[in-house]
Amino acid sequence: MATTTNARARKPATTRKTTTAHKPAASTTTKSRASTKTSTQPKTPVGQAQLIAERAVLVPVGASLLARDNLVSTVRGLATKYRTRTGFEREIKRFERRGNTARNRFERQVRRTRTKFERELRQRRNRVERTVNQNRRRVEREVRSVGKDIGRQSGTLSARVEKLVAEAQGRLS
Repeated sequence: MATTTNARARKPATTRKTTTAHKPAASTTTKSRASTKTSTQPKTPVGQAQLIAERAVLVPVGASLLARDNLVSTVRGLATKYRTRTGFEREIKRFERRGNTARNRFERQVRRTRTKFERELRQRRNRVERTVNQNRRRVEREVRSVGKDIGRQSGTLSARVEKLVAEAQGRLS
């Protein structure tokens, strides 16, 4: 296993100063950061290979330990809840209440959706019926108007024709 050391622990005690009057604090912070970055990385290829091998072993081990801890805490929690009959019945009632609440919420949502749909459908139907009735009345009015116009024009035309016939007979005789 590769060991990493703290960058501050490696510094000799003589380089650390209590006052930073002539050296800005930022430069020491930058130096410690730079040394931290380089100290965690092995410098030799053998060290790098060792670090990769350690990670390849430690990652699955750590993941399996976390999974085990989660499983143990889950089993302990379930064992605590369902240890006695009263505890089991309490949990069953809790599930039943939750299911009942979910069902009621779903039914309310369905009713709300259905009501909204029916209202929109009625509004659309009324709007279409109103438009159809307006158009029908408009067409009937136009037909009556055209009929009256034709009736007047036919009366005027027949009067003209009679007048022309009378004039033509008067000229011929």
